[in-house]
Amino acid sequence: MDFTYFLVILAAISPALATTPLVMWHGMGDSCCNPLSLGSIQKMIEKLVPGIYVHSLEIGSGIVEDTTNGFFMNVNDQIAMACQKIKADPKLAKGYNSIGFSQGGQFLRSVAQECPYPPMLNLISVGGQHQGVFGLPHCPGNSSSICDMVRKLLNLGAYVEFVQDMLVQAEYWHDPLNEDEYRNKSVYLAVTNQEKKVNMAYKVNLQKLKKFVMVMFTEDTMVQPKESEWFGFYKPGQTKELYTLQESPLYTEDKLGLKAMDQAGKLVFLKAPFDHLQFTQEWFEQNLLKYIQ
Repeated sequence: MDFTYFLVILAAISPALATTPLVMWHGMGDSCCNPLSLGSIQKMIEKLVPGIYVHSLEIGSGIVEDTTNGFFMNVNDQIAMACQKIKADPKLAKGYNSIGFSQGGQFLRSVAQECPYPPMLNLISVGGQHQGVFGLPHCPGNSSSICDMVRKLLNLGAYVEFVQDMLVQAEYWHDPLNEDEYRNKSVYLAVTNQEKKVNMAYKVNLQKLKKFVMVMFTEDTMVQPKESEWFGFYKPGQTKELYTLQESPLYTEDKLGLKAMDQAGKLVFLKAPFDHLQFTQEWFEQNLLKYIQ
């Protein structure tokens, strides 16, 4: 009877023991714990993967600050805060998987590059804009008034020093008509993409990932261009023709190790037949769950 009781207890705790923790980072206009958005996704994941520990990053103190920081806190400071929170969480000490939504996707990629301890195992970027954006069509939820302010600042000048310092969307604004200005004045994207100078640690650390999964929404009306979600972008000097990751200097010069990762089968390119972040639970289960379990 004692042995039977032991088996029952072991069966009850084994899912938690076998499950890799998960770190999540929300997108623009969202927060770590909004019950109508990321909070509901967290609940879905916890239901699909019994026993999983989920750390949804809160950048700031409380939901309101977390939301506004997604617009007005320097991205490099956000990444430093995220790294600190991840390192301070003892449940993540042996490694974790991660999933970032929209801009949270490229921010978590920066975490992988800059903060290798504890180790990030798999990175899932859901609509992350890894080559930046050139346009801001609309904002989610109740953020329209903030978006109007963001547009005015971008129109004032995305590469003006004070705009770069405090406006998140300017920090991954990639103007194909002014590539030199972008490379010279971008305080975040050009740095994390190794377009200023090469930091070998970024390249080494990113290649430690087991899988780097990139989801592109084929019906995306928010991200311009949507191909940025797969590291594609406009060819310099115009806004019609696009290059793919494999045609980009990031790949041909292997500035981030993406070519080596691709050849090793570590890069996963997924298409989601929806508008930005409008996936279904069925699609999530069929395509992403295996990188979390």
